[in-house]
Amino acid sequence: MSVERVRAYLEARGLKDRVMEFSISSATVELAAQAVGVEGARIAKTLAFQAPEGCLVIVAAGDAKIDNPKFKARFHHKATMLSAQEALALTGYAVGGVCPFALPENIPVYLDVSLKRFDTVYPSAGNAASAVRLTCEELFDASGAVEWLDVCKGWQA
Repeated sequence: MSVERVRAYLEARGLKDRVMEFSISSATVELAAQAVGVEGARIAKTLAFQAPEGCLVIVAAGDAKIDNPKFKARFHHKATMLSAQEALALTGYAVGGVCPFALPENIPVYLDVSLKRFDTVYPSAGNAASAVRLTCEELFDASGAVEWLDVCKGWQA
């Protein structure tokens, strides 16, 4: 059902044909990379965090990790991931399938600069056995991202 919601959302943006569904799990960066057939860094993982107004999501490269001091400097609170129950209740997606598309309007989406080194990236398409192939510009536009930011570490060469 979530993939169909994302497919309909992306159809309105001319990107429906980019959605891929798999017979195997893509719930982690490693599994998604195997399913798609790319290096893990190109998986655009969507991370959902607690925020004073509910939650926010950050999409980052698969090899990037949240840098807590950078996160706190940007958002003025500690980086606390949503629990599985909170993620489903607030985003409408289960962990492993959380994506930056068709989210409730009150959830801001941010993209980390760790993604910008790739021509194409692969975020989830709404469940733990899907992905969508997008350029970084398409991801920014389709997700309705607020901005590019730098809150990750561990990905620089």
